[in-house]
Amino acid sequence: MTTPDPASESNPTAPVGPDRVLLGLNTFGDVGVFPDGHPVPHAQVLRQLLEQAELADQVALHAFGVGEHHRRDFAVSAPEVFLAAAAARTKHIRLGSAVTVLSSDDPIRVFQRFSTVDAISNGRAEIMLGRGSFVESFPLFGLNLADYEVLFEEKLELFDKARAQEPIHWEGRTRPPISGLSAYPPLEHHLLPAWIGVGGTPESVLRCAEYGYPIIFAIIGGQPKSFAPLANLYREAMAKYGHPMQQIATHSPGHVAATDEEAREEFFPHWLGQRNQIGAERGWGPGNRAEFDALCTPKGALYVGSPETVAAKIALLKNNLGVDRFDLKYSNGTLPHTAMMRSIELFGTEVAPRVAALLAAGAPQN
Repeated sequence: MTTPDPASESNPTAPVGPDRVLLGLNTFGDVGVFPDGHPVPHAQVLRQLLEQAELADQVALHAFGVGEHHRRDFAVSAPEVFLAAAAARTKHIRLGSAVTVLSSDDPIRVFQRFSTVDAISNGRAEIMLGRGSFVESFPLFGLNLADYEVLFEEKLELFDKARAQEPIHWEGRTRPPISGLSAYPPLEHHLLPAWIGVGGTPESVLRCAEYGYPIIFAIIGGQPKSFAPLANLYREAMAKYGHPMQQIATHSPGHVAATDEEAREEFFPHWLGQRNQIGAERGWGPGNRAEFDALCTPKGALYVGSPETVAAKIALLKNNLGVDRFDLKYSNGTLPHTAMMRSIELFGTEVAPRVAALLAAGAPQN
């Protein structure tokens, strides 16, 4: 397993310190609707997504990630193709996946595609690896869901060997062995920054620490503070494995508008529609306004509100979990492109400086 160099030039995921948090965005390319209720074509969603990435770069946000899905309500199925296009239209922002479903892909090709994005973007690529919370890719690519665990374990092991940029020696159950071959192109200045996305199980946290990768927790419900034991488990496991500490990040849905009321009223119907659609697929009961309002409170998992409100929640997250980075999942169901663009602008120009000021002043912990 690779051990990253702790120097900041060669390890872009080194911890950022107690008085700072990096702010990023991610999206699944959620498919919106026209005023008459018809869905926006996937191609138009992808073009709008490029505008969103370009704006995120202009307002000096740290990272922009797109998630891989293979279903009607999300437009991004090939993150690396989109990221290559975004690389040509941005200058500074880091570009990554959120997440890449490694279980249903070829780890060598995944590394090659992201190393290509890294070259095109002049060193701004990163990847988030995961098993995926949706499983449509398994039947689409002819894989058996009964192999869900072994596929991810073996493919993560093989990806790590490709990421090391040394001749690969590997064998397992899920594909033929590799003996001494290399994956090209290599990165110029560092190893590919590779995160592992975790939904909230100790086993996933320990797997991430075993590889020495930075970790990102998907917190989409409940209270973010409840993830503190898992964050501490990651720190302890990294020390146990002898790896230099890497960044801890969280991902949560949210929306920024001029006032709390405007943000909630604009966001709620789109949140509810997606919440109930996915809930029906997974056997959940229907959502409601009371659930939404509870998630929007200072201790809840939705970062919805004015710049002041959202900044205060991020500062609280930093104090409670010690995160180095927070990624706002700014798209949600059929939320319109214009609303997302306003949210992105406010997140970069209003939320970011407020978070910095709160942390510099020592925001209280709750």
